Amino acid sequence: MRCRWLLLALAFAACAAPDFDVPREPSYALDPGPDTRAKRDVDTWLARNPGPSGFYPLVEGTDSLGARLRMMEAAERTIDAQYFLMKSDSAGFVFAAALLAAADRGVRVRLLLDDIFTTIRDEEIAFIDAHPNVELRLYNPISRNGIGAFNFLGDFKRANRRMHNKSFIVDNQVAIVGGRNIADEYFDLRAEGEFLDLDVLAVGPIVAEVSTEFDSYWNHERSLPASAVVREYTESELERLRDRMNGTFLDEAETIYRDAIDSNLMGRFVRGEEDLLSADARLLTDGPDKLVRDRSPDEQALVRELAEACNEARSEIIALTPYFVPLDEGVAFWKRQVDRGVRVVVITNSLASNNHTAVQSAYSGYRKDLLRAGVELYEARAGALASSDHPGSLTLHTKAMVLDRERVFIGSLNLDPRSIEINSEMGLLIDSPELGSGLVEALFSGLDTWTYRVELNERGSVEWNANIDGEAFVTTTEPDTSWCKRCIAWFLKIVPDRQL
Repeated sequence: MRCRWLLLALAFAACAAPDFDVPREPSYALDPGPDTRAKRDVDTWLARNPGPSGFYPLVEGTDSLGARLRMMEAAERTIDAQYFLMKSDSAGFVFAAALLAAADRGVRVRLLLDDIFTTIRDEEIAFIDAHPNVELRLYNPISRNGIGAFNFLGDFKRANRRMHNKSFIVDNQVAIVGGRNIADEYFDLRAEGEFLDLDVLAVGPIVAEVSTEFDSYWNHERSLPASAVVREYTESELERLRDRMNGTFLDEAETIYRDAIDSNLMGRFVRGEEDLLSADARLLTDGPDKLVRDRSPDEQALVRELAEACNEARSEIIALTPYFVPLDEGVAFWKRQVDRGVRVVVITNSLASNNHTAVQSAYSGYRKDLLRAGVELYEARAGALASSDHPGSLTLHTKAMVLDRERVFIGSLNLDPRSIEINSEMGLLIDSPELGSGLVEALFSGLDTWTYRVELNERGSVEWNANIDGEAFVTTTEPDTSWCKRCIAWFLKIVPDRQL
């Protein structure tokens, strides 16, 4: 027993925070200059379109990956990428390989990753960072000294604050903002399940705002060069990693790369059959200081501006959020919208489709109050896409809002306390009736094929309704779940709502 307590004490003694007082060179977005292809193409588009910026929604995962890869192929001066997580899987390999190929051509690459859920190994981080035209920084990293889990728990107040922002910018002229991270599940590359997600491609003046947001995080005190966090690897170690990665992923990566850049949407753009939507927009973002200051409404810039936009809605608010924990304040907010005559529709995950059971457990405690307030609730049906050819389950990961079918928010914000109070978030608020009405029309034309309509029955119980294969389906038990899954969800109600 003494030995176990001694080992535990030693483990906690090893808990350490990284040294944030390390030398680093500030850097900023570069003017692309008049001679870059991106600058010429964007200027040509702007000259023949009335709106200040251009947008296109990236609904399919393959299209979204293809857009990123084509942008990297065309990059001439800079690539700036900011993500909450990146994984050592096929998507991560293809993305990293494309970054390095651009760097080989002389493109300056800045890659900023939040440290906690990024699962590429330290040797892979060092491998990417070793390229002379690439700099990789880790946001709010955990010390590599001692045991990582103890380092996280021992410095929980700091380590719990995460950068959830997601942006991708090429030559300071074209950007992608939205909900996708860099991993297989976000780009339809995982056979066992599919994420429904959404990004938006943007050109024009709005891109300068996205670049400014990136620079503010890149140069922040919590953003550390990878070399200050991970150990130094020898050239022979990196060479062995290169050989292993080539042997593991190369053939598969070539197929994924070709399928993505030759996707139907990319082909239509190349042939001139698709065009961007001309619109005004503004970037809504939390500043990086939100992650170092005490939690307060003053630091919740994004949600404050989005709430103001909701208060301006005249007839309808449609929100898609994978993780929905409204708290009492959120229920009251949505009730006020309904009471002033605005239709409120919230589409989120069911217990079966949610990949974070604790979040769903917390949300279930507010479901009846939301329904009584007049909110229309829909929950994703995990087995909606299941077939002999597609055995995987469906998970909603889209973070979006459509106001009066005229204004569209697309970004990283979940409607839960973690996104609102703890993490930093970003997104674009786009004034486009064409985009808004198009998204809503597509959404409602197929909503009954992949969701349950959640209602209160005459006994006051929650009821899930669907039409499955032409048959009416009704249940008062969390659908598509086992007794064990429901027990786990019940037990996880012990997790504080404000941490979810």
